[in-house]
Amino acid sequence: MKKVLAKRSKKKTDKEILREILKISEDILNISDIDILLDKILYEVRRFTSAEGGTIFMVEDNKLRMSYTQNDILFEENPANRYKYLNKEIPLDPKSIAGATAINGDVLEFKDVYKLGSSCACGFNKQFDIDSGYRTKSMISIPLKSARNRVIGVMQIINAKDENGKVGHFTDQDKLFISYFANDATIAIEKAKSTRAMVLRMLRMVEYRDPKETGGHVNRIGTYAVEIYQRWAEKRGFPAELIRRFKDKLKIAAMLHDAGKIAISDQILKKPGKLDEDEFNIMKMHAVFGYRLFSGKESELDAMCAEIALSHHEKWDGSGYPGKMEGMMTSSCIVPAAGKKDMEIPITGRIVAVADVYDALISKRVYKDAWDEDHVLEYMKASAGTHFDPEVVEAFFEIYDIIKAIREQFKENPEKHG
Repeated sequence: MKKVLAKRSKKKTDKEILREILKISEDILNISDIDILLDKILYEVRRFTSAEGGTIFMVEDNKLRMSYTQNDILFEENPANRYKYLNKEIPLDPKSIAGATAINGDVLEFKDVYKLGSSCACGFNKQFDIDSGYRTKSMISIPLKSARNRVIGVMQIINAKDENGKVGHFTDQDKLFISYFANDATIAIEKAKSTRAMVLRMLRMVEYRDPKETGGHVNRIGTYAVEIYQRWAEKRGFPAELIRRFKDKLKIAAMLHDAGKIAISDQILKKPGKLDEDEFNIMKMHAVFGYRLFSGKESELDAMCAEIALSHHEKWDGSGYPGKMEGMMTSSCIVPAAGKKDMEIPITGRIVAVADVYDALISKRVYKDAWDEDHVLEYMKASAGTHFDPEVVEAFFEIYDIIKAIREQFKENPEKHG
């Protein structure tokens, strides 16, 4: 993760602050995926305040879940470390700073969390700092309140940098900016959460039909895809904002890559043994059915969902499916067609192909054991240039520590799939 600011920028006027809030708010309200949104919110708040790090907790089941975190010091050399902390929970009670913020609904500000004194009845748990070798000092902890004045989460920004790039304290201007911006951020978060809930409902329908399409699988595919794309795009010098906007759509669309399986019969989807040729040809139609689901292309997201559904089984050497088939919107079964190859396959499909095959091979399923990791990696390397785009495989291996962290983060329930 690249550093946001080395030191604090000059003081801004109230008009400049308002203009910046309006611009950022307009941007975040157009973000669909909750994880990309939280990343953007933290980035913008940290950029304004010159802060080293930040975390957003969401209120869920009477607990606070660590939903997103950034830290220039901890994650700069090894971005995979960020996944170690995601989804950790703390009690929703006033004993912690985040808990006190959520329960009381007040902004809390500290120059040094190691010296809270009588300023807060809560405490600061130093164990995180002890384990990581980090030193948390200054902090602003702010409740994220809905339009109905309900606290849905807490945003904490830590370690403001002064004009010399050293850790100092947050200013009144910082507090004002975060307080105003938090209102719009909460609106955007609620909107993105609704979108995620809708996507998960669709995915559950697919999972009910096909036991292979698990919640862990689709979360891994979506997260693998955005991380692979991030590396692939950075190597090409794509602008950071363009990358972020693309990732927003890619995360959701990659999760929905197999949505077309909803139209495949149970006799085929749930067959315990190997499919025969006719059955496999029918199974191949899930790529076309997925394309049809989103083919209205009412939005950029619909268009990307259709693109990925149709292309994620194409192969770099042209031996994949469904290929350049005629009657895409009316065919009831795959007919022989030349597969798309190399650059004819959109980058979204080429990335999801790598993510999907990797996850299928390395995961245990009711019908197969997981492959040994070394065997999987050998296969991925050997398939570059035949099944996969070699440059996408290269990006995959360059971030493999992140891939492993994602796999650990979204592990399957062994009782369900063991």
